[in-house]
Amino acid sequence: MLVEDGDGGIILDLSFGIAVVDAVQRFGLTAQDFAAGDLAVELLFLQEAKSSAMAASFSLNSRLNGARLVAETKALTDGLTGLHNRRALDGALSRLDQSDTKYAVLHMDLDRFKTVNDTMGHAVGDAVLKRVAAILRSHTRQDDLLVRTGGDEFVVLCPGLTDAERLQDLSLLLIQDVSAPMSLEGLDVQIGASIGIAVSSTAPRMAGAELIDCADVALYLAKRSGRGQFAVWSPAKGRRLTDLDPSSAPASG
Repeated sequence: MLVEDGDGGIILDLSFGIAVVDAVQRFGLTAQDFAAGDLAVELLFLQEAKSSAMAASFSLNSRLNGARLVAETKALTDGLTGLHNRRALDGALSRLDQSDTKYAVLHMDLDRFKTVNDTMGHAVGDAVLKRVAAILRSHTRQDDLLVRTGGDEFVVLCPGLTDAERLQDLSLLLIQDVSAPMSLEGLDVQIGASIGIAVSSTAPRMAGAELIDCADVALYLAKRSGRGQFAVWSPAKGRRLTDLDPSSAPASG
């Protein structure tokens, strides 16, 4: 910058100083706006290199977080039906054990599924399980945890839902829809369902894993009563299957 002072002028070298980065961002400056030997050019280069490195780091972290989320989701998901798996159920029960939330457990077992799987093939059996998963989704709330615990057994965990009439209505709807004829893989298929219900408020000091055992007892009693039914657990029915009379066990499948 040339400044006239009456004696031919003087040259002043002015710069933005430490505010050069802010100035570049505010006014859209580039290296062409500075003298070749200006240290600001080097500072701009370093700033751009830093920005590129940060962008690359952010992109890498995003991909890593995405991969971690996918892995965690897969670890808690049943690969066939897309429902949650037993690991997810155990985690949810553990969290409920540490809270004051009342909840209900519905344990559903499919009737005649083994016969369908054995006579019509595993492809039809898999299609049945997927259809049952869709039925569960259609009748439950967003907060309910839907779990395939293995084989043809399912659990619905209902936080905050302990009303006996609502639970019984839900069980009837599930049994009705699962028992309706299905057309799968070009074949007509018909199965059934039995459900055992256990509610945490019935035994407030009971841990989640124990309540699952109680729902198992209720399910066993529902099957023993003729299948296609539900049963509600009460303390008088015992807490384990070993408490029941084994001579009257329902047929498998």
